[in-house]
Amino acid sequence: MVKTVSIIITGKVQGIGFRFCSYEKFVEFGLTGKAENGKDGSVIVTATGEEPAVEQFVAWAHTGPEGAKVEKVETSEVQSEPEK
Repeated sequence: MVKTVSIIITGKVQGIGFRFCSYEKFVEFGLTGKAENGKDGSVIVTATGEEPAVEQFVAWAHTGPEGAKVEKVETSEVQSEPEK
């Protein structure tokens, strides 16, 4: 089952390559999505893919890349657009 989640990651997550590493993990887990810096110093990720792969990404987000100090990860499921 395909799932889309929005993830807000806070802590020391900007300036250490979190977004770049997120894209590498998208490829590794077979996901699509985007990662952007939040104005408050967070990283905001939207990830779409098969549910087990999305859950793997969320688990990775709790640690992030080397140099990250993740304090909090908030996830919420996003309604996918129906296919036409």
